[in-house]
Amino acid sequence: MSSPQLHSDGRLRHLLTLEGMDAAMLRGLLDAAESLRPQAMSGLSQRNVLAGRTVCTLFFEPSTRTRSSFQLAAKRLGADTLNFNVATSSSSKGETAMDTMRNLEAMGVDCFVVRHAENGAVAALAAGAGAATRFINAGDGRSNHPTQGLLDMLSLRQRKGGDFSRLKILIAGDVKHSRVARSDLHALRALGAGEIRVCGPASLLPDDGTLRDCTVTQDFDAALDGVDAVMMLRLQRERMEEGLVPSLERYFRDYGLTPERLRRAKSDAIVMHPGPMNRGVEISDAVADGPQSVILDQVSNGVAVRMAVMQALLAG
Repeated sequence: MSSPQLHSDGRLRHLLTLEGMDAAMLRGLLDAAESLRPQAMSGLSQRNVLAGRTVCTLFFEPSTRTRSSFQLAAKRLGADTLNFNVATSSSSKGETAMDTMRNLEAMGVDCFVVRHAENGAVAALAAGAGAATRFINAGDGRSNHPTQGLLDMLSLRQRKGGDFSRLKILIAGDVKHSRVARSDLHALRALGAGEIRVCGPASLLPDDGTLRDCTVTQDFDAALDGVDAVMMLRLQRERMEEGLVPSLERYFRDYGLTPERLRRAKSDAIVMHPGPMNRGVEISDAVADGPQSVILDQVSNGVAVRMAVMQALLAG
């Protein structure tokens, strides 16, 4: 793992990426998140853990689940929270992200949770901050979404156990534009997943080395055969002007997860999706709301995972 993310003794300083993170550190964060689930879900007292600390959600892109769960996580731990609104800030007047961060840092913010459209933007902000300030990447460009990767691993572990070596995992859909897929792949490799399958139309599969050590196919039906978990990805419709798929209807015909298709997976296979879902495009209502779906479990686990990360960074 790159040194800017770690203290000299190997502890986390920031959470910028899961790339290069070893299995022991991943499992430690997952264990901490699991132990915090009761507090995350019920609001039971953990409010002394980060009392006197200030966490700022600095989002330069829209978000519902990620921003809300980070705010809840910070409050559950007793931190003061500051919700930065780009639309009503000086960013709309031309202020740079770095200047925005430094001004908020000067007001006493201890930790920034940042979402940004550009690859590497969060790491750049972390490099320009003071030594005591902490950063959590809440999604940058197409490259990283580490807390989503962690909550996906926690959801998978809860249903399938801790031995990932016996699992066959399918990641399907718009992998090319997905920072979630990249973080999931980093984590699955580190945790020793038995087989990682990746499926999507050729136009939505990256050619930058992201899919190393994966079984890659464009045949969705074949990819589903015998898998333990199906991680569906959002078709990023804002990219449609690039003509990456012929139509939404054809995409659903070829790559939409339906109950009929899901029968190809193991009978106890789970279905995951990072949200927001395009129902009837990458996943049918019957699957999204069906008994094999753990999508809402993923959302619930997000609060516990983000509590664990903030506790690791700010409370030692």
